[in-house]
Amino acid sequence: MLNLNGITVRLGGRTILDGATAALPPGSRVGLIGRNGAGKSTLVRVIAGMLEPDDGSADMPKGARLGYIAQEAPSGTATPFDTVLAADVERAALMHESETTEDPDRLGDVYERLIAIDAYTAPARAAQILLGLGFDEEMQQRPLDSFSGGWKMRVALAALLFSQPDLLLLDEPSNHLDLEAVMWLEDFLVNYKATIVVVSHERDFLNNVVDHILHLQGGKITLYPGGYDSFERQRAERMAQLAAAKANQDAQRAKLQDYVARNSARASTAKQAQSRQKMLAKMQPIAELANDPSLSFDFPDPSELRPPLITLDMASVGYGETRILKRLNMRLDPDDRVALLGRNGNGKTTLARLLAAQLTPMDGDMASSGKMKVGYFTQYQVEELDADDTPLEHMTRTMKGASPAAVRAQLGRFGFSGDKATGKVGKMSGGEKARLALALITRDAPHLLILDEPTNHLDVDAREALVQALNSYTGAVVLVSHDRHMLEMTADRLVLVDDGTAAEFDGTLDDYIALVLSGENKAEGKPAKGSKKDRAAAADRRAAETAIRKQAKEAEDALAKLNAQRAAVDRAMFDPLTADKTLAKLSMTELMKRRSELSDRIDAAEATWLEASEKLEAGSMASAA
Repeated sequence: MLNLNGITVRLGGRTILDGATAALPPGSRVGLIGRNGAGKSTLVRVIAGMLEPDDGSADMPKGARLGYIAQEAPSGTATPFDTVLAADVERAALMHESETTEDPDRLGDVYERLIAIDAYTAPARAAQILLGLGFDEEMQQRPLDSFSGGWKMRVALAALLFSQPDLLLLDEPSNHLDLEAVMWLEDFLVNYKATIVVVSHERDFLNNVVDHILHLQGGKITLYPGGYDSFERQRAERMAQLAAAKANQDAQRAKLQDYVARNSARASTAKQAQSRQKMLAKMQPIAELANDPSLSFDFPDPSELRPPLITLDMASVGYGETRILKRLNMRLDPDDRVALLGRNGNGKTTLARLLAAQLTPMDGDMASSGKMKVGYFTQYQVEELDADDTPLEHMTRTMKGASPAAVRAQLGRFGFSGDKATGKVGKMSGGEKARLALALITRDAPHLLILDEPTNHLDVDAREALVQALNSYTGAVVLVSHDRHMLEMTADRLVLVDDGTAAEFDGTLDDYIALVLSGENKAEGKPAKGSKKDRAAAADRRAAETAIRKQAKEAEDALAKLNAQRAAVDRAMFDPLTADKTLAKLSMTELMKRRSELSDRIDAAEATWLEASEKLEAGSMASAA
């Protein structure tokens, strides 16, 4: 369906895509992934025909229709419903012609074509798509200009889905959606009959929707079958192979360099040395897969406070004279991990602002610890960073009176050390800006972190790093997110914001997802069973699961390194001319002994990984039960 042929793109003197080549199967659902700044959006723009590559091409079958959301959201007095209907250009033209043509023969052809494209069910389909993306009947009939930018982008997405292109291009479609809309979108895409290319950083979304992963790294693309978890396993194997190949190449390079150094000056061997020098020049380096030090989230631990941090007693909150939430009864303790659920517009952000003391109760009571510090993260803080300033300047202003060492230390917790601290914010990626905003709000070691959609600009690896940091943080967390993996890994309590109030949801996240997918309009919150004791048990389970995941990851990393070391020993045994110099000096007996030791360590690492994986699987089955 889509062939990417040697696409090269250079922007600002930097090569973004370097001969990117892949063939996407017809009807496939492909997840395009890569680190922030790798060039995913650039590749999507090339595919969409919005950017001419310096070399190569993106080829589709003749006549195939491509659909892609423009950067500008729709606006004006038209309604979302009318905007979505108009997205089917052929239907709109035929409907107009059916009302204006006076040629009976042509009118017959028009009606025949309208029936063929199922035009008369279009209004119902348009309404269903809008409903799935959060627009109730009243919202569907409001003018576009009455909506915020995020809701307008939902209209653009609805129009794109309604138009049913042969190739559907989606660039982070869940960024403007809540959890409920994301689940609906997943179900829609799974049943979509044409080819899909979707840029996403959400692990669960990728696992549930796509059947191939297109990984972009170093300007190159590699197509992997399966979802994200399958990709991670295949990538681990590829890392081991690359590590072994790099070790082999490094040994060859060292041997050639040694020969050139020893023989260049002698006339009898100068020609051979020049030949080897040419071989060195032609040797293409194998990229070394290393951990990215910029994946840094390290929240400072707060001082101890007696519980509770916050209590709400029949509190109401809103704006002006309008009450958004009423009858709020809630308690937050220093070790709580709370996820706020509910559709956008139901009041999750309003509740978050109340807890952050940005709003005061209109009636009822709210009590909080006088010494409590709160760190509140929103997307607005990311957008309001001064593009002309550096992270160091931002942090210096925020930490007034702090020593330069303390300022640098706080920046270092979030990966802004060395030159990273003095680069202009305007040149940073969205993920880097999000990390800076998190560094700023946690400068004074808050007792409570309130995070409203913290993952929107983070890639998959950065999201995992944030999950681990939150699980290591000793303060309380209130989280609003459509990233299920993050919610599952960090939250012990679920609070449903719905129908003008907020209450504990009696069940797991899977229970809530099942309830939403069942088609019910509202999921009632119920008082949680077990209260504090159950929450403590949930926290213990989460901590244990985090430790097991860490153990599994360490074992997986160890396996990659040990397999590479064993491969190097094998080369020394069977191809000593290309072997590492240190290993080449060992006798066959010593090499066999070393190989046996490495094999034992590999078996032990595999056993550790299998045991951890079985524990994780058993834990997930127990939770499901």
